[in-house]
Amino acid sequence: MERYPFEYDPSRSSFAQQAGEWIADVFYDILPEHGFEVRDEQIYMAFQLERAFADKKTIFAEAGVGTGKTLVYLLYTVCYARYMRKPAVIACADESLIEQLVKPEGDIAKLVEHLGLAIDARLGKSPDQYLCLIKLEHARVGDDEAGLFEDITKELPTFVQSPAAMQTFHSYGDRKDYPTLSDEQWNKINWDSFQDCFICEKRHRCGQTLSRDHYRRSQDLIICSHDYYMEHVWTYEGRKREGQLPLLPDHCAVVFDEGHLLESASQKALSYKIKHDVFEELIIRLLQNEIRESLALLIDDAILQSERMFAALQRKSLVIPGSDRKQILLDDALLHEVNQFRGLLASIEDELVFEGELFVLNHYQLRIVEEHLEMMQKALALFFISDSLICWLTEGKDGPTLSIMPRTVKEVLKEHVFDSHMPIIFSSATLSVDGSFDYVADSLGIQQYLSFSAASPYDYASHMKAFAPSWTFGGRFGEKMAAAVHLLKRTEGRALILFPSREELKQFKEEIATYPEVFGMTFLFEGDGEISRLIDLFQNDEASILCAVSLWEGLDVPGPSLSNVIIWALPFPPQDPVFMAKRGSAKDPFHEVDLPYMLLRLRQGIGRLIRTSSDTGIVSILYEEASGSHQLRPYIESVMPEGILLEELIL
Repeated sequence: MERYPFEYDPSRSSFAQQAGEWIADVFYDILPEHGFEVRDEQIYMAFQLERAFADKKTIFAEAGVGTGKTLVYLLYTVCYARYMRKPAVIACADESLIEQLVKPEGDIAKLVEHLGLAIDARLGKSPDQYLCLIKLEHARVGDDEAGLFEDITKELPTFVQSPAAMQTFHSYGDRKDYPTLSDEQWNKINWDSFQDCFICEKRHRCGQTLSRDHYRRSQDLIICSHDYYMEHVWTYEGRKREGQLPLLPDHCAVVFDEGHLLESASQKALSYKIKHDVFEELIIRLLQNEIRESLALLIDDAILQSERMFAALQRKSLVIPGSDRKQILLDDALLHEVNQFRGLLASIEDELVFEGELFVLNHYQLRIVEEHLEMMQKALALFFISDSLICWLTEGKDGPTLSIMPRTVKEVLKEHVFDSHMPIIFSSATLSVDGSFDYVADSLGIQQYLSFSAASPYDYASHMKAFAPSWTFGGRFGEKMAAAVHLLKRTEGRALILFPSREELKQFKEEIATYPEVFGMTFLFEGDGEISRLIDLFQNDEASILCAVSLWEGLDVPGPSLSNVIIWALPFPPQDPVFMAKRGSAKDPFHEVDLPYMLLRLRQGIGRLIRTSSDTGIVSILYEEASGSHQLRPYIESVMPEGILLEELIL
């Protein structure tokens, strides 16, 4: 493989400039020869990105639908990776967008086909996208669907169960390999954060481990999710202390595709989860060794105090309508229980130092316990820095889970990402609010950055219509159902319906089966199967209807299969502890938190309709107008594509 796709002359000018000249030739000459349109927006974006790569800066690259922004950053990152002899990372908003990028008709495949450019692009998927052999073993024995999981076990590679030498290993167990499993079924057998991989006897034959061995060898690109990249950042030092490799190898640049969603991914990666059962199982391992009586008594006390703390958390938690997260009401009694637990953990840590010097404990086991206790102490300490704490409780079959995250991620991102002196590209059609990048930049703690905006080249006025109904009864559920059915009949299916929450999607799924007007139409519901398979079915069955919660961004389905976008409700942030905390710290919660979030996501949802210059269709926004001073229609109209007026939907 040639190192560069152009002849690089070190004596002539900078590498970034010469790469930019070649990329300009690609868009002006090479791709048009293969039937691609020449887009001035691509050339403009290429020159803007040249600055970021030349000066190793952070840049907000806001480019509308149809500007071809993905092709631009792909060409730059591949060239730069070869120049630096280290791979570049492309972090997408979620796993479904990763699949969109690498699908057979995707942008990477286009460059390979039309430029003759061999690109080594490998996927670094999040751990929860892989089968867990331990959970699978439990499910095939004790679950109601044990037969299903027994069949999955039989289909595993032979090396999983065989201890024989001289075997060939390969990655397996990817969520995509089980497309017909519902999300509920998959969650019974996939990895989750409470799996203790350190002591798993199957870890060297685990599909997740083998996949890491594969993507680490990439020469050009590693494609992962925002969540996974931030998990890499957050665990980098800890994994090195434990003698493990970081999740991602050393890399030369990062592209955050749909970069406006990075803050929520960062908070998710920096969150802690604590469960009583997991703590008890971990700490009693120490009792299997010859330990002093004082430590054994502390362990017993800590287990009892953990039970008391979780009982107090359950008493002080409130159900939040529409959310599985329960709000925790902090008071002195609860904080006392937390502090008592912290004190016992600290005493155990002190005792473990002494026990370690006696060499009576298994060193590997001791290190695992110490790391877990340190994590718990960091998390629980946030209860006593109230300005830094966001916490909630979730209930499950195996007991409650306490989730704790820091209120701000700015410090971590600044130190480990934005001060790393490498090119960082934020790419999205929606990075600015009212022409300013301050909302996204402030949320991430970015003080110095480059930026540009390039409008979509499409003639929206000739290809798209936008509607909003006038409700008789304020937009009740029945009215919305009638409007949706009317719209589906209008386009004979061929629709994407976007819901702000899974609860609303579930309610729609239950009710739509009672409407005879849509009998015979094919509905695909997110959660009923692996998401990329549902997207393929939607694209290939032209009259089908895809109902989704997570596809506001990134979904790229050109042609008549997507002729109708129905936005079930305005995508305001949920009423959960994370956004409740953000609202609580804002002077004007509506204009500082709710409205910018909603408008960015609404623009993304509208952008799913027109994906090529020949696409046509309609967008309908089934919103309920707010009362009082927050009239929403002017804001909605402000994010409509140029030339598009919001018309009344006549039912």
